[in-house]
Amino acid sequence: MTSLDPQLLAILACPCEHHAPVEQDGQALRCVRCATTFPISDGIPVMLLDEATPGPRGIGEAAESDRGDA
Repeated sequence: MTSLDPQLLAILACPCEHHAPVEQDGQALRCVRCATTFPISDGIPVMLLDEATPGPRGIGEAAESDRGDA
């Protein structure tokens, strides 16, 4: 696994409306809010929603506990 530069990770955010931070999870980046994952191709994060894998509730959808609906 190639680790991304911490300075790059610090400025990347999920492209959904909430713009939450992302963290590296193997060969992908995962949104800390909605768990959508974005592939890393040849060391370059692909932050396109069309290339993303939705989290358990869908792209951009946080868990109910994160929304304050509970």
